[in-house]
Amino acid sequence: MKMILNPPRDRWQQIIQRPQFRQDNLEETVTEVFNAVKEKGNQALIDYTLLFDNKKMNSLAVSRSEIENSANRIPEKLKKAINLAKANIQHFHKAQKADKKRIETTSGVVCWQESRPIEKIGFYIPGGNAPLFSTVLMLGIPAIIAGCSNIVMCTPPGKNGKIPPEILYAASLLNINNIFAVGGIQAIAAMTYGTESIPGVYKIFGPGNQYVTAAKQMALRLGVAIDLPAGPSELMVLAGKPAYPAFIAADLLSQAEHGPDSQIVCIAGHKSLLIAVEQELKTQLTALPEPIRAVAAKALSNSMLIRLGLKQDRMDFINAYAPEHLIITDKNASFYIKNLLNAGSVFIGNYTPESAGDYASGTNHTLPTNGYARSYSGLNLDAFIKKITFQKISKQGLANIGPAVEIMARAEGLPAHSNAVRIRLNGF
Repeated sequence: MKMILNPPRDRWQQIIQRPQFRQDNLEETVTEVFNAVKEKGNQALIDYTLLFDNKKMNSLAVSRSEIENSANRIPEKLKKAINLAKANIQHFHKAQKADKKRIETTSGVVCWQESRPIEKIGFYIPGGNAPLFSTVLMLGIPAIIAGCSNIVMCTPPGKNGKIPPEILYAASLLNINNIFAVGGIQAIAAMTYGTESIPGVYKIFGPGNQYVTAAKQMALRLGVAIDLPAGPSELMVLAGKPAYPAFIAADLLSQAEHGPDSQIVCIAGHKSLLIAVEQELKTQLTALPEPIRAVAAKALSNSMLIRLGLKQDRMDFINAYAPEHLIITDKNASFYIKNLLNAGSVFIGNYTPESAGDYASGTNHTLPTNGYARSYSGLNLDAFIKKITFQKISKQGLANIGPAVEIMARAEGLPAHSNAVRIRLNGF
């Protein structure tokens, strides 16, 4: 890791830039796959699954019986863990439901807002070496609470050409049955255009590698909404007294193992603490199995240990970086919480590992990366709903606000707007 000591503020913009591993032909590949899926439908999905995943698929859809039998193919302890996580995630996200409030803005003028679920949504669940069954819960639970009933889920086939049973079990708990064994760019294209088997959707959710991320951006340009801009995982730890280097190193490595383009950052007021963390990282890294060790080591080479002596400098740097995950171990946590502007999800104290938020504390692990926490929230109930405004105005209410509407409409050069009020007021 790079050790950076008291960097001046005019260097911060350079320091907060994330590592870039973008492929030169990425956009060209995404465009090619999207065009093929639009023209050839299911056949293109089968062809690209063979090309990219080396899996020959005769059918893309997962049968209802395979979903139902998934519970028999995973250990009982794992099922209990998934059920615990499900309960906590439900508890947290149900509390996000807002009550409808009718507001009388002026006598006789009543306005209110109502939520409606997005009718057609698509989930992308990463598979391969690390099938993220937890993401099924993180996406599916708020979707169900919001009232979304038309859910399509795509995830890459595993080594045997089947979807891992852990993913299917998590989906079965939420009654998600429209599941397809297809991943990568082609899955996003299928949910964008629709094929003979896979319905098109209005909004696509879920993380993925740089190909999936680029494909979601293509879907957005084609009129399909996405959850949020996503990139490689990142974690920042603000280390202060009392701090335990072993805890901090374990947290940093928990994100480094996501991928070689992950970035981890540790900020502290004392160089000695950063040195202790660095040594602990080396020790714990050797204990990781391959190939995870190599992945984490590559991520560490793009990561930083930063000393900033002043508390306000540490605060300002955090806001400038806008981390996806932020762990605060400092005894002055209240200062940082009060002044924090930009972060995806925050973990406070020495016994709050980031892993807890990834799985079972109840908060959502779908979060903005690459500095997008400056302008995006993490995934929540609002992501699955639209809010429609309503208003009802009585005759007296229109008499109360109508003259102001007329004056404003005429001032903007819109006489028909003015007349729509005047024609009603003249009848009074």
